[in-house]
Amino acid sequence: MAPRKFIIDTSLFVNPHARIAFGKDPKSAAKCFIKKVEKLDAEFFMPPSVFRELNHFVMDAAEDLEMVIKKRAPNLYGIYLPAAVFYNFIDDVRGRINKGLRLAEEFAKDNAPDNDAKLVKLRDKYRDAMRSGIVDSKEDFELVLLAKELDATLVSADEGIILLANQVGCEWINATKFGAHIKKLKKRK
Repeated sequence: MAPRKFIIDTSLFVNPHARIAFGKDPKSAAKCFIKKVEKLDAEFFMPPSVFRELNHFVMDAAEDLEMVIKKRAPNLYGIYLPAAVFYNFIDDVRGRINKGLRLAEEFAKDNAPDNDAKLVKLRDKYRDAMRSGIVDSKEDFELVLLAKELDATLVSADEGIILLANQVGCEWINATKFGAHIKKLKKRK
């Protein structure tokens, strides 16, 4: 039987709730992850763009991670996704843009004198309206594409990534539960 394949998102190391089974900071989480998975009968992958992103958080542990996580870019020209996925994505983005405009209008109409506090509030609301629960980067999209291409299990705590994975039929595990999950994997012979 072929080893189980996993596509690893940075959230496994960066998200405080997800990395709890591995370490209290990204670097210690990366080192612990290596120890826990290096003898498992499993393969771990990450798109190069995501690995570069993770490198900023784990620094010198990145070189050791390369020994257990294979870097592989998805075949952007060979993966086909249903048109309905893009149709729904465009509809979602339009709704988010309209919500962002309403937030900006609300901010513009409010004549309260404390502009700095208003800006912080606007920025938080706008970020939540525009980025929460949506794939908002090429790196996020590459994770889902690679999982689809390799028929691998995606490991992420990002709501948008998980939502897209569901839409295209990818298996996924929430990164917050991955620490417990790997204990059940077989060791390499």
